[in-house]
Order: sequence, then C-alpha cells, then structure tokens
Amino acid sequence: MPRDNRTPSPNAPVYTGPERLQKVLAAAGVGSRRACEDLIFRRRVTVNGRVAQLGDKVDPTTAVIHVDGERLQADTRLVYLAMNKPRGVVSTMADEKGRTALADFLGSRVEQRVYHVGRLDADSEGLLLLTNDGNLAHRLMHPSYGVPKTYLCEVAGPIPRNLSKRLAAGVELEDGPVTVDAFRVVDTLGRIAQVELTLHEGRKHLVRRLLAEVGHPVNRLVRTSIGPIRLGDLRAGRTRRLTNAEVAALFKAVGD
Repeated sequence: MPRDNRTPSPNAPVYTGPERLQKVLAAAGVGSRRACEDLIFRRRVTVNGRVAQLGDKVDPTTAVIHVDGERLQADTRLVYLAMNKPRGVVSTMADEKGRTALADFLGSRVEQRVYHVGRLDADSEGLLLLTNDGNLAHRLMHPSYGVPKTYLCEVAGPIPRNLSKRLAAGVELEDGPVTVDAFRVVDTLGRIAQVELTLHEGRKHLVRRLLAEVGHPVNRLVRTSIGPIRLGDLRAGRTRRLTNAEVAALFKAVGD
C-alpha cells in the first residue's frame, strides 16, 4: 500500500506519553489509521530497530520509527521548512541592525521557533532550510556528513574548457584547499556565463572565493539544492513545509 506524503498539520496533537503506533503514524501523515494498521501487520514498520506489531505503543518524541526503511519523524513539535531567501536578506532570524531577516518572512504561520541550517550571505539567494530539529541541523551542517549543496552562478566569462578538471583537482584558498564535486556550464551569452557547481563544504563565502580565485568572479549566486531538497519553483521570500518523503530523504542523507 503506497504511503501518503502529506506533511502533518501544524495543529497536529502534541503527545505527552506513549500512544498506539497506528495513531502516531496517522498523525504524522502516513495515512488513515486503518492503512497504518495494515503497514504494521505487513511488517513494514520498525520502532527502535525492531519490527513493530499491532498493539504496540510508542512515545513519538523519542522513538526512532522507519516505514519501508525510511525514517519517519513522528514528533509533531518538529518543523521542517524550505525557504527561498531573497537577495539582500541576512541569514539570521532577527538582525540587531534592523536589516530584513529570515523571520520577517514567516509571520504567524509558523508557531514554533525555528533556526536556519547553514547560511547564505546577504548578496546570495536561494534555498535555506529552517527547522527546530537541532540534531538533524547539526548533521546537515557538519562537513563529516558530506551533504552536497548545488549553486547556480552568473559569472564573468568565457569559461575555459579545462576549468571543470581544475576545480575537480582542487583549488588552494587562504583557508585551505577546496574541490568541487560537479561542475558544468549551463549557458553563455557574450562575456557572461551561467555555471552550476556542487560542493559538500560550507566555509564562509566559499563559492564566491573559489570562482574568483580561478578568474570568474560571481555576479549572482543562487543555491538550488541541499542534499535531496531542491528549490524548484518556490518563489523568492516564500516558505513551504517539507513532505514526509523529503524529511526521510534528509535523514537518509546523514545516515539515519
């Protein structure tokens, strides 16, 4: 039986103790209680590494639940958002200098207090993740987990044919070498080129410093993906809640 990829409602119940597993799964958006009972009966659900059984009770705030091998975040207190940060907005929830910050775009739609995962400098645009899941945020930002990030950049051209090999071989910056996981030229127009590159590091201004070092300073930078999460057609300044499948994919990206 296919699972529903809806996100849980912002008004979903907050549990204070163990509840029947099918109720927890249904509240997390997996499907109806009857459908969740069927998943449990077919041994497609595990709790803390053990195959679940009908009648099991779990505490969704602490239990590690997998459905068909994918991690399900059942704690309804946790929020996972994608945001398209506009240019000129600082990557802080609130700014002491009075500049436009991330929280200015959330309003009252998000009751929980969330934090940004990583940063984009004020002149950069694109995908940011916002969450109150500190453990997942730490893993996504830590270089040891190697979560890739993809950027679309408008740079000074023309682009030499050997640039891709040079970036893959590594470029020495003042704070150490950096290598690019993937690079391609998307389009060229006169002396302007549009390039896409993927890295798994997150040092300050890394993409801008890297491309300037190889002779192609950035005019515009848009982050288009973080691991399995893509910016897509999300409009600048807008946010959306991640689906259950996307949250599961993030956990998978950090090995959980």
